[in-house]
Amino acid sequence: MEILKGILFGIVEGITEWLPVSSTGHMILLDAFVKLEGSPDFVSLFLVVIQLGAILAVVLVFWNRLFPFQFRDRTKPVIEKDKMILWGKILLACIPAAVAGILFDSVFERLFYHGGTVASALIIFGVGFIVIERWNKGRSPKMTSVDQLTIPAVLLIGVFQLIAAVFPGTSRSGATILGALLIGVSRPAASEFTFYLAVPVMLGASLLQVLHHGLSFSSQELTVLAAGMVTAFLVSLAVIRFLMDYVKKHDFQIFGWYRILMGAGVLGLNLLGIIQI
Repeated sequence: MEILKGILFGIVEGITEWLPVSSTGHMILLDAFVKLEGSPDFVSLFLVVIQLGAILAVVLVFWNRLFPFQFRDRTKPVIEKDKMILWGKILLACIPAAVAGILFDSVFERLFYHGGTVASALIIFGVGFIVIERWNKGRSPKMTSVDQLTIPAVLLIGVFQLIAAVFPGTSRSGATILGALLIGVSRPAASEFTFYLAVPVMLGASLLQVLHHGLSFSSQELTVLAAGMVTAFLVSLAVIRFLMDYVKKHDFQIFGWYRILMGAGVLGLNLLGIIQI
């Protein structure tokens, strides 16, 4: 039964981590009805570390875009300049959230990790998607590829990622995509860049959880964790490809409406006492 629970959490993680709908909000609802056995520390670690499976999916799908070393002969690797520049943009955009997370993560969790904040973030950014997509209708994007992202654009996207780090329910992918759309980045480029940003952010978050928890797992905990990670990896492969195809012909308004409904649901269940955050 615990393995099945791990698989179910992996499915939800693989879907909601990449779609701009807030994996936190969905995990809260799932955890309210499907309780994992184990210590609170292990459950907290599980909910973060299964993201490693989702990261591996990004690395696999975008390997040719992200791996900067090419072996043109058997002895001398060649570093591709454009890919190093891309990694520079990724790391630059991650600095605000990384610094704030390391210094104030426990403070943010204590202040903002409750039903009202999660529901409000879901609704506010849902409205944001609808408003910005309607505002952008008929406008041509200024930046149509990740390579065209300027330093100011990267920094602004990083600030939006910081907002997601502070307020649970915002959605890391949702915040970065919304920030990118706001400054004139095309939907495919915005989605692609948010996938890249996930690699250092989620890897760092998982590492911090492992360091906090340690490596002392029971055999059942390891099995459940592995089931969740593998499932998140497989589901993420499909969802990433789906989203990249979807945004070529559609906008994000449907996700905005979904977020509003989701936020109302979280708020209602929290007020009724069905879920407690």
